[in-house]
Amino acid sequence: MKSMLKMHGLTLAGLFLAANGGVMIYLAAGTIKYWADINWMDVIGEGGTCLILCVWLVMLLRGRPAGRVTRLLSLGLCFTAFSMWMDMLDEFIRLPPEAIWDNWLETAPMPVGMLLLTLGMYHLQQEQRAINAQMSKREQLFREHRLFDTLIPLAGAQYLRQHLRQALEQAETEQRPLSLIAIDLDDFSQINQRYGQAEGDQVLQVMAQLLLFNLRQQDMLCRLAGDRFVAVLPDTGESQASVMAEDMRQSIASLAHRTQRYGERLHLQATTATIMALDEDEAQVLKRLNTALALAKPRLARSA
Repeated sequence: MKSMLKMHGLTLAGLFLAANGGVMIYLAAGTIKYWADINWMDVIGEGGTCLILCVWLVMLLRGRPAGRVTRLLSLGLCFTAFSMWMDMLDEFIRLPPEAIWDNWLETAPMPVGMLLLTLGMYHLQQEQRAINAQMSKREQLFREHRLFDTLIPLAGAQYLRQHLRQALEQAETEQRPLSLIAIDLDDFSQINQRYGQAEGDQVLQVMAQLLLFNLRQQDMLCRLAGDRFVAVLPDTGESQASVMAEDMRQSIASLAHRTQRYGERLHLQATTATIMALDEDEAQVLKRLNTALALAKPRLARSA
């Protein structure tokens, strides 16, 4: 805060000293005009513009933190204000005809100031774009935060339906296949009964991480309910999805997870089901997926 005030104070002090230096130079080289010789319309126009530029400068310095954008904009305003100030002094002080240097003091700072203002506006635009992007991400995260599961870092059933609706529309537009995998942990209720809910929660968290490792970047994994997960696989046929589902099932069966309290290894098993989306909405797809998973449960029991 102190460095910011120091920088702002130096900017205003520099403009004040430059303006006073210009007055001293004009007084040393010229003579003060008579009251009747002063063009008051020029004084109002040039002096008023200089005053407004100074007000803008103060507003800028009070409203923005120190940085490249503030520095460029403030310097640009200082140069343009100094140019208008020197131009206004011509109305009060008459310089000799041979004094051609006054044109440089009046006109040269203006293009420099406009160039600095242009650079400052460009970087301000880039800065605002970055801010808008961050705000958009935060807003989206805030909107979707309530749709995420409170136990594991996965989206819940409501977000799954929203994402599936968009994925179905995209698959139809691009004429690409879309498949889904349902993963249901077998005998999960027994884990809760024997080891407690805290251990069951730990198992679900480990399951979520393991399933994510078996998915691609474009796939979406959600927790549908309880110990049931659903993976949405864009641009994926049913045969490829079946291979991925089998890899997930074997990964779960090979997992050497041990309980936190007793260190006992849990032999986890899961049932998987795979379907490819057809010409249907998200509710129909999820209903068919749940039906396929329910049919897979008895087959697993008979094979065991």
